[in-house]
Amino acid sequence: MHGMFFDDVTVGQIFETKAVTVSKTDILNFANGFDPNLFHLDTAVARCHGFPDVIAAGMHTLSLSMKLFFDLNLWDDAVLPSPGIDNVRWLRPVLPDTCLFVKAKVSEVLPSRSKPDRGIIKVHQETLEQSTGAVLLSLDAMHRLKRRPASTHPASKKEDAA
Repeated sequence: MHGMFFDDVTVGQIFETKAVTVSKTDILNFANGFDPNLFHLDTAVARCHGFPDVIAAGMHTLSLSMKLFFDLNLWDDAVLPSPGIDNVRWLRPVLPDTCLFVKAKVSEVLPSRSKPDRGIIKVHQETLEQSTGAVLLSLDAMHRLKRRPASTHPASKKEDAA
């Protein structure tokens, strides 16, 4: 599915990433750099808040989820800056040694009315715990993509061959 453009995306399409395990070191490193709340850094403090160990910062989970999705390299040649993410919800904490992956489903495909060379796709994305299938994070992402150039569009190749 590499090399996709706006024209190649359809409502209902599902994409799934590989799974990765989040280590305690990963959690501590992110927290030290970007979110030094003590329940991200200190097991005793996390236990006082009802968790068995430190928990990943929400932005860590969000950032990792986006990285996993973009590691699919679905539309490297077509991607443009995104207009945003809506409805971000952290539903369960990410603990050390959690193995997670992302499942994303295209919910809308919207051609631009003002710029015919592009469009926006909306994707409902969930980050799930691999062993249980529990949803850890959900969000609705918008991806602005270029339309397929006429010279590389499958329909134009058929016409050229005729």
